[in-house]
Amino acid sequence: MSSTSSLSPGIASDAPEAALGRTGRWYAFIRSIPTWIVWLIVIVWSIPSLGLFVNSWRTRDAQTSTGWWAVNVDELTFDNYDQIFSARNSIWDSLANSFAIALPATIIPIAFAAFAAYGFAWIDFKGRKGLFIATVSLLAIPLQVALIPLLQLYVGGAKWTLPLLDKTITLVPDFDLAGETTAVWLTHTGFAMPFAIFLLHNYISSLPKDLFEAARIDGADHFTIFWRLVLPLSVPVLAAFGIFQFLWTWNDYLIANTMVGSNPDAHPTTILIANLAGDFGRNEHILPAAAFVQAFIPLVAFFALQRFFVRGMLAGSVKG
Repeated sequence: MSSTSSLSPGIASDAPEAALGRTGRWYAFIRSIPTWIVWLIVIVWSIPSLGLFVNSWRTRDAQTSTGWWAVNVDELTFDNYDQIFSARNSIWDSLANSFAIALPATIIPIAFAAFAAYGFAWIDFKGRKGLFIATVSLLAIPLQVALIPLLQLYVGGAKWTLPLLDKTITLVPDFDLAGETTAVWLTHTGFAMPFAIFLLHNYISSLPKDLFEAARIDGADHFTIFWRLVLPLSVPVLAAFGIFQFLWTWNDYLIANTMVGSNPDAHPTTILIANLAGDFGRNEHILPAAAFVQAFIPLVAFFALQRFFVRGMLAGSVKG
């Protein structure tokens, strides 16, 4: 009796930890971090943004003579913001172009990847595993090497010449998208799909199997299950990917400059800010104001969806 009772506490103490699982232990580790360490990291990480904000209100002479921490109230001015909003190529037009790029490049991959992720996770078809591996492996393709071929595809299309038959087959028609924002968000959409499918698949495949079996017993087809069950339960991971994709497309310079660099009317804010300095940097003092305006929109999007962010990133990544 004594030996049995002496073992009981050990078994009881180990049971909650085993039931907790790896995900639970990860949450417990995060909760154990002292609050002051978190606040210290937040303060250190926010210093560059604070300096950018302070300098956006200072004159050019003040910015070049002293650091932002030596700011004087008398030198603060609204001229920098007035200049970027009232210029001939104002930031309003570039903000509209950025939205025209970021919104389709965020919504379309989510819509297509959600369907694909559900299919890979819960629809049994031949070659499913190999096709999923091939799709995810596209993440290894460097974006930079595909930009010029894609631009040529958007402008001239793709044709295949058959010498023996003396015939040319048009594989992709000429869409004439050079200098159009459509070319930018199409490129972002294509390169976002592998990561979106991978992220959403990990989450959707971790949903309870009994839920899907009960829905099938009630006569629900795959589309009903996806629309009624999967989408409402996948809001956290959809929001997490939406944040990632929106930040990436909003702050992108390389793809936008490659696709629409020749058309000033289609420039997003990243290209506009890069061109604001002018010759020999004579307008560099307005760059902090323009950069802060450009960064304000992603900050709003992040804080609006941040409550889903951690939950969406962790759910499905490990299983207890």
